[in-house]
Amino acid sequence: MAQRGQERRAEETEEQRNRRLAVMGQLMAQRGQRRRAEETEEQRNSRLAIMAQRGQERRAEGTDEQRNSRLSAMLQHARDAV
Repeated sequence: MAQRGQERRAEETEEQRNRRLAVMGQLMAQRGQRRRAEETEEQRNSRLAIMAQRGQERRAEGTDEQRNSRLSAMLQHARDAV
């Protein structure tokens, strides 16, 4: 069964692939919105705390070059927003 799906995807055009991925993206976004709409404030706070922790860990693991690149991107974004 999985092989049939792989064969079908191998034969699809780029336009068909883009359409399929766009639909999948929309469905995933809707699922996330529904899940967030149903979560309690405690669950939301927990999810946000986990996201913040992951961000801190990622930044701690980054090299100076990565840090400088990230700060540069943030600065450029701030300039573009003005």
